[in-house]
Amino acid sequence: MLTNDIDIIHMVLNASFMVQLVLLLLLTFSVISWTIIILKFRYIRRAFKESAVFLDYFWKSRDFSEALSKAKTLEGSPVARLFRSGYTELKKTVQSGASQGSGQDISPLGARIMGIDNVKRALRRGITTETTRMTQMVPFLATTGNTTPFIGLFGTVWGIMGSFHGIGLRGSASLAVVAPGISEALVATAAGLAVAIPAVIAFNYFIHQIRTLESELDSFSADFLNIVERDLMRTKERSQ
Repeated sequence: MLTNDIDIIHMVLNASFMVQLVLLLLLTFSVISWTIIILKFRYIRRAFKESAVFLDYFWKSRDFSEALSKAKTLEGSPVARLFRSGYTELKKTVQSGASQGSGQDISPLGARIMGIDNVKRALRRGITTETTRMTQMVPFLATTGNTTPFIGLFGTVWGIMGSFHGIGLRGSASLAVVAPGISEALVATAAGLAVAIPAVIAFNYFIHQIRTLESELDSFSADFLNIVERDLMRTKERSQ
């Protein structure tokens, strides 16, 4: 095992400048990709965990003020942040309607009805913001998975070209002459695949998880609006 590792290091050190440059580029892609994978995995795991805690608390309490206090403690939950956006807009609408009603015969109920569209827009903006936040840096993984095999292949082709050029200069095509140069060149292809495979796996995993979170956001947004609208209907019935 140690001999193989030393041989690979020896091949890299003795490769042509272009192949070494390709390997350095692949190493850069690998470091960035693994950084994104670790950060995104921790972010999504926290998002699922804290969203589950918030939803459980929200449906048990059914009190917006208490839910808001809980949401403020769950900074990693996209659902909690979405609730804060919707509730803040609802509160602004009610307060604005109440202040106008004191001078213009507009009741708080009327203000709520007129402001329901504002709440819907706030929730849509919140979903868009959370989706953008969740997908940040993830496209780089797709770029890595798509490009690094070709970058590695470019290094291999360049190395093989150099090997054949050396064969032409020496006038010999024996295996002992050809094999070292080709093996050094193939390291670039292997490195490209080693960088691309984890990136593609991680990209597909994160996209699936993000879509699941998006579905939770859409469901919570619809449920939140239903609760608000039912509250409006009950208030309207009491006023009649």
